[in-house]
Amino acid sequence: MYQPSLTDLTEPAKLRVGLIGFGCVGQGFHTILSQLPEAELVVARIAVKTPGKARPLPAEQFEFDAHALVQDPELDVLVEVIDDADEAFQLVSAALRLGRRVVTANKAMLARHLNTLLRLELDYGGTLLYEAAVAGSIPVLRTLDSYFGSEPLLALRGILNGSSNYVLTRMSEEGSDYATALAEAQRLGFAETDPALDMAAFDPRSKAVLLAAHAFGTLVHPERVLNLGIENITPADLEYAAAQGKKIKVIAEIRQAGPGSVSLAVLPRLVDAQSPLYAVEREMNGIELEAAYAGSQFLRGKGAGSFPTGSAVLADVRALQRGQRYEYSKLGADDRPRLAPNLETEVYLRASSAEALEEVAQWLELPAPNGQHFLTGTVRLEALLARRDALREAGVFVAGIGEIQPAALPVASIQEAAVLAA
Repeated sequence: MYQPSLTDLTEPAKLRVGLIGFGCVGQGFHTILSQLPEAELVVARIAVKTPGKARPLPAEQFEFDAHALVQDPELDVLVEVIDDADEAFQLVSAALRLGRRVVTANKAMLARHLNTLLRLELDYGGTLLYEAAVAGSIPVLRTLDSYFGSEPLLALRGILNGSSNYVLTRMSEEGSDYATALAEAQRLGFAETDPALDMAAFDPRSKAVLLAAHAFGTLVHPERVLNLGIENITPADLEYAAAQGKKIKVIAEIRQAGPGSVSLAVLPRLVDAQSPLYAVEREMNGIELEAAYAGSQFLRGKGAGSFPTGSAVLADVRALQRGQRYEYSKLGADDRPRLAPNLETEVYLRASSAEALEEVAQWLELPAPNGQHFLTGTVRLEALLARRDALREAGVFVAGIGEIQPAALPVASIQEAAVLAA
C-alpha cells in the first residue's frame, strides 16, 4: 500500500512575477504577497502607465513599458490588472502568442475576446486564468470548471457587482440618495474609474458572459446581452419593493430556456426573502447555482475591494505555479446551448413624469399608464435591449418582477403554426 513521504511534498519552484498595473487590484495583490513570504513568489518588475503619480512604493520600482514585461523571458508569470480593455487585450494576446502564463482581472476584455484568447491559448501553449475577473474573492470559475464541469446546470443567478450592491444597501438601509451612496462607494474603492460600468450594469454583464461559458458552454458577445442598471433609481422605487416585502438587487441570470438554448440578462430585480440573494448586502457578491443532480448551491463573499480581488489574483498565480488550467469541458460539447431568441419578462417601470412614462409605454407596446409615474407589464427582452440607451437617457428605471421565459407567439404566428400543424 502506498505511503506518502516528505519527498512527495516538494515545493514548487519560486516564480518571478511581472505585474502590469498598480491600481486598486494591483496594490492589493502586491500588499498580500509582501505579507506572505512563504508564498514562494516575487514581483520582479512592475509596469504602470503614468510617470510621477504618487504610489506607496519607491519610484525606482516602477517602469512604463508594459510590453517589455511581456517580452521578458525571465518572468515566469504575467499579471495584468489595468483598466483599459483594449490595451489589456493587446498585452494578453501578445503574451499568449509567446506561450506565456497569464493572469488577468479585466472582465470587459475577456468578455469581448474570450473566443480569440482561447484559440491563442490552444495554438501557442500558453495558459490564461482569470478568477479575479468575476465576483472578487468567490472562487466561482474554478468551481464551475472542475466541480460542475460534467454536470448540467439548470440556472445560475448572481449579484456580481459590489459597487451597485453597496449603493442599493446604503439607499435602502440608511436613506441615502443615489448620488451620495455612489460617492461613498467610489471613496471606498469599490467603484470602477468610470462609474457607469458598475451602475449601468456593464461590469456584471461582462462577468455573466464569462460565467455562461464555464457554466453552460455558451459563448456570446456581450453586446447581445441585455443589461439595465440603477443609475436612475430613486427612493420611490425602493419603497415600491419594500411595500411588497422585497428588495431591489441587480441580478445576472443565466438559465436553460429550452432544448439547446439559454437565457442571459442582467437587470435590477425585485427579490423576496426566500431567495439567498435577499441578504447579500454592501460590497458582497452572491451566486446561486441550480445543478441537475447536486441541487442548489450558494456561494457568497466580498465582490469588490483591493484585498478580496487581489486574493483571487494570488490564487490564480498559485494555480499556475502548480500547472493548473481551465478545462472548458462544456465548451467542447457538440450540443452546447446557444442564446435563446424571443424571450419576455414582466417588469416594473418608473419615469419622472406621466408624460415620459406614456412615451415609454408606446416604445415597449405596454398599456397606457393612466396618469401614474409607474406601470407594470410584460415586455420582450429584445425591445428592452433595443431601447436600453434611450431608457437610460430618459431617466427611466426598470426592474424585473417575473421570470424570463419564451415569449407568447403573436396571433399571426399562432395561426401560421396551426396551418402547418394541420
